[in-house]
Amino acid sequence: MRWFLFAVFALLSACQLMPKQQAAAVPITVVTGQPLPEWQSPRERDNPRVGYIIDLRSGATIALSQLLTELAEAPLVLLGEKHDNADHHALQLWLLQALEARRTQGSVVMEMLAVTQQEAINQVQSQLRAGSMPEDLPAALNWHKGWDWQQYDELVTHLVQQTYPLLGANLNREGLMAIYRNPPELIGTESTREDVTLRLSEQIRESHCNKLPETQLPAMLAVQQQRDRSMATVLLDAPRPALLIAGAYHVRYDLGVPLHIRDLQAPVANQQRVLIFAEADQDVEAGSADFVWYTPAVEAKDYCAEL
Repeated sequence: MRWFLFAVFALLSACQLMPKQQAAAVPITVVTGQPLPEWQSPRERDNPRVGYIIDLRSGATIALSQLLTELAEAPLVLLGEKHDNADHHALQLWLLQALEARRTQGSVVMEMLAVTQQEAINQVQSQLRAGSMPEDLPAALNWHKGWDWQQYDELVTHLVQQTYPLLGANLNREGLMAIYRNPPELIGTESTREDVTLRLSEQIRESHCNKLPETQLPAMLAVQQQRDRSMATVLLDAPRPALLIAGAYHVRYDLGVPLHIRDLQAPVANQQRVLIFAEADQDVEAGSADFVWYTPAVEAKDYCAEL
């Protein structure tokens, strides 16, 4: 049991990781009437990539106004983050408010909230519409302690106060354990491709410091992919325009939720847009997202050294 809990924690950490960055970038022109948040993370502030937005489809650096225009026109927007980077959460809130000013938001979907928390989320939003804020918001939401509330406080507080629904999309602990014990068959042609499962399996190995027994790898792969399938299902059912906030690996076109959206044969699959917030010393591959927005980095942690 303890190994399973460690494995799930490692998956939560790994879904935000990217390889090291190699190339340099060109400065961007920011065009917006809303000031951007100040940087909070300590590392890589002098990296020439910090603050730049790259269109990965062309490799070109783009203005913030261009990013906002394209995201505002998309029925599905997927935002990928590094969970412990405060700059990513601050930019998510800034971006969400900028999009809200351009068009009516239909819903926001979060990896950090499970489907089983939806009743609590709905009750909180109803209470707020009646003019009352819960004294202990994370307790009212049944917020899971595995997600650092300090990282998400400002973002979630904004979201629950909106007229559009906030939706949980992840699986809870009991659901994850059921999948781990008896992995179900994943239906689809995109998410089950050999290149996808091989790359995800290697990522799972690395996130477990290459100490995960090979016999447990299929179960952990099933956990990862069933979480993505759950997020894809909730996102497709959500009022549009819908926006998903999740770890970077979960939103990748080549590995995550977008594959499951295609497997579910959603007509909107070609209209989704993926933006990944990445630390300036990390690499985001072309084909994995539409855009990358580079930020400073948090202090490096060697989780494997603690084992």
